Amino acid sequence: MSDPDHKSAVKAEKARVWSYLSSLQERITTAMEALNGGTRFGRDVWTRPGGGGGDSRVLRNGTLLEQGGVGFSHVFGDHLPPAATLARPELAGASFEAMGVSLVFHPHNPYVPTTHMNVRFFVAEKPGEEPVWWFGGGFDLTPYYAFDEDIRHWHQIAQSACVPFGETVYPQYKDWCDQYFYLKHRSETRGVGGLFFDDLSTGGFERCFALLQSVGNAFLTAYLPIVDRRRHEAFGERERQFQLYRRGRYVEFNLVFDRGTLFGLQSGGRTESILMSLPPLVRWDYGYEPTPGSAEARLSDYLRPRNWLSELA
Repeated sequence: MSDPDHKSAVKAEKARVWSYLSSLQERITTAMEALNGGTRFGRDVWTRPGGGGGDSRVLRNGTLLEQGGVGFSHVFGDHLPPAATLARPELAGASFEAMGVSLVFHPHNPYVPTTHMNVRFFVAEKPGEEPVWWFGGGFDLTPYYAFDEDIRHWHQIAQSACVPFGETVYPQYKDWCDQYFYLKHRSETRGVGGLFFDDLSTGGFERCFALLQSVGNAFLTAYLPIVDRRRHEAFGERERQFQLYRRGRYVEFNLVFDRGTLFGLQSGGRTESILMSLPPLVRWDYGYEPTPGSAEARLSDYLRPRNWLSELA
């Protein structure tokens, strides 16, 4: 039978996670507005017919970002969508509650990488059984022109975020990120990786929630120094066209493989908010091959799993 005390504890835990996630969204939007010359994120508060809603914030045509979105959602329903039960088939048909912050930034300048972060919390429940909860999330970096010092910094911060939770956490989540953000039909990674984890409940709520917060809090520390180094790099039409071409890979991954996109669509979420991760402009070029020896050709050596911290030491 379900334990009322356990249910009460889960309710208190959900409130703490909700408070953290909403404050994280606020901190990141404030920081990015400052980098975009004061251009503000448009705020779109929405409700989901099946239960819950969210706050989607989108910035367009800032001095840094061509488009960026930072969304907070808190949704619930009677049946977990299939995308959320791939690793937990025993929960098929359970009621659910999910909350999270998800962001994607697409800069104007091709020398500034695109980036993505997501941190989330799920609770699932079947009648007469204890609620089941887990965390997931991570962040990753997608450069168009790769700079070793940027990649090294990105992974150093990722590693630092994981250190308090054990020596094996960063290597495990780094490898998981490489495997998850892999375009099988292109035989390449989406970018240079970072961290990815899911179905996290081992070690108890306090440990898992602390890990989620460590990852969420590390994002700006990882991304902003890269922005500062690259945002004023001069670029021309060649670099711009290559950026638009490589953005096509981003679209392919999000629409073909991404579990978050599938969960949102399967759960009857708000389509505009789910697809705000897509770039505003993109192109596909049939049979494109970069000029051998060019900066564009150099990127291919970075689109595979590598031990960045040892290789770029």
